[in-house]
Amino acid sequence: MKRAWKGWALLALAIVFAGCEAGNHASAPGVRGLVAEGDRVAALDRTTVSGSALADTEFKEVDEFLVVEEELQVTAAAIPDAGKNRRRSPKQESTPQNEIKPPRGGELRAKLADKLVPIPLKHTDVKAQVSIYIASVTVKQQYHNPYDGKIEAVYLFPLPDDAAVRDFIMVIGDRKIRGIIREREEAKQIYQEARRQGYVASLMTQDRPNIFTQFVANIEPGKAIDIDITYFHSLRYSKGEYEFHFPMVVGPRYNPAGSTNGVGAVPRGGSGTSGQATEVSYLAPDEITSNDISLEVDVDAGLPIEKLESPSHIIQVERPAATRAMVRLAPNDRIPNKDFVLRYKVGGKGIVSALVAHRDKEKGYFTLVLQPPDSLEEIPNSAREMVFVLDVSGSMSGAPIEISKRTMERCLRRLAPGDTFQIVTFASQASAMAERPLAATPENIKRAMAYVQAQKGSGGTEMLTGIRAALEFPRDPERYRIVSFMTDGYIGNEQEIFGAVRRSIGDARIFAFGIGSSVNRYLIEGLGRIGRGTTAFVGLDESSEKAVDGLYQRIEHPALTDIRLMWSGAEIAEVHPNPIPDLFVGRPVVITGRFKGSGVATLKVAGRIAGKDHVATLSLDLDEPGSRHAALPAVWARAKIASLSDRLIFTPDGADCAGEIRGVALEYGLMSSYTAFVAVDSSRRTEGESGTTVPVPVPVPSGVKYATTVPEKK
Repeated sequence: MKRAWKGWALLALAIVFAGCEAGNHASAPGVRGLVAEGDRVAALDRTTVSGSALADTEFKEVDEFLVVEEELQVTAAAIPDAGKNRRRSPKQESTPQNEIKPPRGGELRAKLADKLVPIPLKHTDVKAQVSIYIASVTVKQQYHNPYDGKIEAVYLFPLPDDAAVRDFIMVIGDRKIRGIIREREEAKQIYQEARRQGYVASLMTQDRPNIFTQFVANIEPGKAIDIDITYFHSLRYSKGEYEFHFPMVVGPRYNPAGSTNGVGAVPRGGSGTSGQATEVSYLAPDEITSNDISLEVDVDAGLPIEKLESPSHIIQVERPAATRAMVRLAPNDRIPNKDFVLRYKVGGKGIVSALVAHRDKEKGYFTLVLQPPDSLEEIPNSAREMVFVLDVSGSMSGAPIEISKRTMERCLRRLAPGDTFQIVTFASQASAMAERPLAATPENIKRAMAYVQAQKGSGGTEMLTGIRAALEFPRDPERYRIVSFMTDGYIGNEQEIFGAVRRSIGDARIFAFGIGSSVNRYLIEGLGRIGRGTTAFVGLDESSEKAVDGLYQRIEHPALTDIRLMWSGAEIAEVHPNPIPDLFVGRPVVITGRFKGSGVATLKVAGRIAGKDHVATLSLDLDEPGSRHAALPAVWARAKIASLSDRLIFTPDGADCAGEIRGVALEYGLMSSYTAFVAVDSSRRTEGESGTTVPVPVPVPSGVKYATTVPEKK
């Protein structure tokens, strides 16, 4: 058996059984692993192996794989000292063939010989279940390999930026393989070794909180592939209206000169030309794809649904009950080139004190909607210094910039006589309409409208110049500054942007508008969060009036600030987001935390409104049977990871957060920038080399011009 081990190198495979809770996906000491060699399978006890001792371990042969409910889950059980101390013979050293290539497309892709050809993405099926304000979403992407050669596939796709991704299953032929969470580098090493030896393997990584990559190795000709991904997230809520959002395509990103860790846009067949770590490959305007998408959302609102609509797609709706709705995409609106948005309004007072709780053997988890106090609407705000920042880069050319102009025009009309305003535009550089903010007189507003209407979309997206121009000029001590960004968010240096906002924000607030069909919501939501404001999104086929009026409703009244939570009757810990955002009129905040105890708990929400203390008291029943949701542990863990990720960017001790993020993600079985899903089918080796890859590009998002976002193929 020692000889067999040397031939099998350093790869050990484990069988881990199916479990519904995220924690079940992480391996524990004593897990028994499987090592496959040809048709033979050997068992290995992880607790007996450490370091280089694995090379001398004797294996016990077993007769067959263990299968639970016809689902086989396979991942690496133990690679000794994966990383720095791993021993490798010269033959095992990494070569260009064995290294993982960076992402090069927004879809599954493969490369056969040296000729680039597309892989058919047959269909994507999305099924979402919404309970109160938490969505559980399963995405099934169906592929097949129509070629006569073996391939390695790479699949780049978007998900909501707050998605708690806790499950990944790949189906190749009659085998189901569930990805198991591991530290990112360890998962990569497992995948590389399995790929080199000819085993079918998969690796799923996170490139951004809203962009993920799936690697699939050794896919044989004629084999069908289904990829199932499950995630949870909280819906947006405002004034009794919920919003469910599902992104369908990764939009192009602009990356400042000298950057290499961005997201590059390349033409079909132009992989590797952007110089960025991640690339999205796009179809030319005269090219089409045969893949489509179906989507189904089962809404259980808990209250009567009064209004339901999709501003992005044509939908078919069934209403089995007053509180229920089954929503499906219409057959003639299934091209995956824009985000799906569903909004519905509930009757009564909505979720005035919506508590959702879940208790497992050791801990309790909850989410709670904090509603802004009614008194906010009774207090007028002081005079404002409005700074409008308009993205006029190439990606905004056409429909997006026209929507921005309409949005700007309504914003200008809503200015009060005591306000001042400034307009900043940015593309390759930033410029201001005037040397200093102007009084909101009819003459100046008319002049501003003409200035806005003259703008055209072209050039790069140097957003840092726009941020500096909007935040760094001297403040007016008589007015408070409101900065309103209008952009599609198509940039690849989000963390640099967040850092600049944090350094320059002072006492100003940012209210960000996402404009377009496939907005970078990770950036837009980050601007609102770090800028202590709120966000709104305007699609290509909807009016901007509602979004603008909502903005002014919030800025015309003070916010509840400096929020503190005081509990009695239960032990509450680790509440996120941390710190808790300010509460604005019409915009509640969803918090999530852990608790110990049972029965009725009392929560006091303390803060300040226009410099005066404010306290509100809520009574919450932690045992209410109607407020149960098993997804809460994953939702809480994802919120904690988001809070730690902010600290990683902004605080001196941020470097310590990486270990905490890694630990939380591993404990709860979640994707993060430090963890990855890996799966290996060890039942048999495929024949030949590990396979080559060719991009299957995606269309540019609806409303975005190919010529202004994708460089010409060289």
